[in-house]
Amino acid sequence: MTPLLIGALGLLMVATAFLSGLFGMAGGLILIGALLTLMPLPSAMVLHAITQMASNGWRAFLWRSHIRWRPVAIYLIGCAVALAAWSITRYVPDKPVALLLLGVTPFMARLTPPGLKPNPESLWQGTFYGSICMGLMLMTGVSGPLMDTFFLGGNFDRRGIVATKATCQVASHFVKLIYFGGIIDQAATLDPVLAGVAVAASMLGTTLARRILEAMTELQFRTWARRLITTVAGYYILYGSWLLLVRSNAFAF
Repeated sequence: MTPLLIGALGLLMVATAFLSGLFGMAGGLILIGALLTLMPLPSAMVLHAITQMASNGWRAFLWRSHIRWRPVAIYLIGCAVALAAWSITRYVPDKPVALLLLGVTPFMARLTPPGLKPNPESLWQGTFYGSICMGLMLMTGVSGPLMDTFFLGGNFDRRGIVATKATCQVASHFVKLIYFGGIIDQAATLDPVLAGVAVAASMLGTTLARRILEAMTELQFRTWARRLITTVAGYYILYGSWLLLVRSNAFAF
């Protein structure tokens, strides 16, 4: 890549890390879309994994006193289950199907009865959500709004949500790095300069968001976080449906 393109990507990474640092979500989704337009899929997934590990790792460090370790440990069980299953099948769905899955799952979580609302402290729920989120990440590169809905359903404050989710995401992206960089395509390459820029930009964006997150109220955080999830999920559904429609029309002719 040219220095200009690397610089542009660095600015994008700062912006997406800032967004994720503020709400704990959405930044990775925007970034993976840009990377997939510029790079082969395995290399894009590897760079995205490194970027998100840096962003989430630094976020987890900044808010380390607010991490809830039980949900993290339970989530890791689900990650291990998903990695084992996907390592055997190596299933990769069509893009429209993956987008629809990402879009529908948060709304399904919201429709559950009050007694069955997401509980990150639950062993069975945490393992189930962890395996589903990890599966979505191995299929699409991101875990989508599902994880966000899951943690918003818990009895966490905004700092606890951001810190705990960031810690889980470090593990998720590490698994993705192993999957795409070692299992799917061992020849996937990455420019070390670009990787260094990605790490630095991610840490900068995350740091810039900290003061604003501190200034937000719990109501503001949850309100805007849910609006963001709804917007992103709605986009997934519309885009996935449009791709399916285009494909069906192509087959018709």
